[in-house]
Amino acid sequence: MSFETPFRPLDSGTVPRFAGPASFMRLPLAAPSEVDIALVGVPFDGGTTNRTGARHGPREIRNQSSLVRPVHHVSGLSPFERARIADCGDAPVNPVDPADSLERIERFFREIASAGARPLTAGGDHLVTLPILRGISPGTPLGLIHFDAHSDTYDSFFGNRYNHGTPFRRAVEEGLLDPKRMIQIGIRGAISDASNYDFAKAEGIRIVFIEELAARGIADVMEEARALVGAAPAYVSFDIDIIDPSFAPGTGTPEIGGVTTREAQALVRALKGVTIAGADIVEVSPPLDPTGLTALTGATILFELLCAMTGA
Repeated sequence: MSFETPFRPLDSGTVPRFAGPASFMRLPLAAPSEVDIALVGVPFDGGTTNRTGARHGPREIRNQSSLVRPVHHVSGLSPFERARIADCGDAPVNPVDPADSLERIERFFREIASAGARPLTAGGDHLVTLPILRGISPGTPLGLIHFDAHSDTYDSFFGNRYNHGTPFRRAVEEGLLDPKRMIQIGIRGAISDASNYDFAKAEGIRIVFIEELAARGIADVMEEARALVGAAPAYVSFDIDIIDPSFAPGTGTPEIGGVTTREAQALVRALKGVTIAGADIVEVSPPLDPTGLTALTGATILFELLCAMTGA
C-alpha cells in the first residue's frame, strides 16, 4: 500500500540531521484534521512521586528522533508511505495545577479523536495516559497492551488518587478499559505491600511478570496478548522502564532486571495485527540521562509503534 501524502520527513541528504526545526521524526507540523496519525507530546510530570523530569521528554524525544530513518529495516516498509502522519504539537498543560492539566489534556485528545486521527504520544509521566483515554474513548471500553515494570493499578499515594501509579485503576473504574482485555507485560520489582496487585487480579487483568516473559519468550507471550485483546480496538502504552536501566537510565522509577532494547523492539513488532486505537511512550526523563540514550530509545520505540500502527 502506498499513496501520495504531503507529509514526509526532511531528507537528510538535503537538510542535515543536526539542522532544521525539531519535530517528531523531522515531519512537518499539521492540524489533526489533516492526518491519519497525530504525533503529539504531553510535557507533564505532575503525577510523578519521586524523580521528576518527564515533562522534558517530548522535546528531547523530538530532538533524538532526528536520527530515525524512514524505512523499517526488517519489513522494508515506510510508515510515511502508508498513512498521513505529522507532528501535531503538544497538549496544553498547567505546570502548577495537575487537575487542570488533566482536563486540558483530555480536551486536546478529544479534538484529535473528533478529527478522525489516531494519536501516538510522547509523554510525560504515566498519568497522562488517563486523560488520553478519556479523550479518545469511543464510548465502549478499549483493550490494553501495557509494557511496564509497574502495574500502575494502585489506589492512591499520600491520599492522592491521580498520580503515575494509578492511571489504569482509574481507567478501569471509569469504564475506559475492559480489564478482561488488558495485559501488562514486564512487571517486576519489590512492592510496598503484598496487596498491591489485588485490584488487578480481582478485575481479571492479565499480569505477565518479567520472570514469565523470560521463561516463555517474547513470541509466545505476545501471541497471548494479541489473542487476549482480539480484533476490537486496543490502546498500547509503553513505559520506558520496562527496559533495564542499564539501557535506559533516564526514567523516574527504574527497576533492574528489565528487557534489553532489542527485546523491547521485538515486543512492539509483535503488535502487528492489533487494532491500535492509540499508543504512547512515557516516563522518559532527559534530565536523569544527560547522554541522551534514554530519549533516543524512546524515539526509536516511537518509530516502532508507528510502524505497528500502520502495518509497516
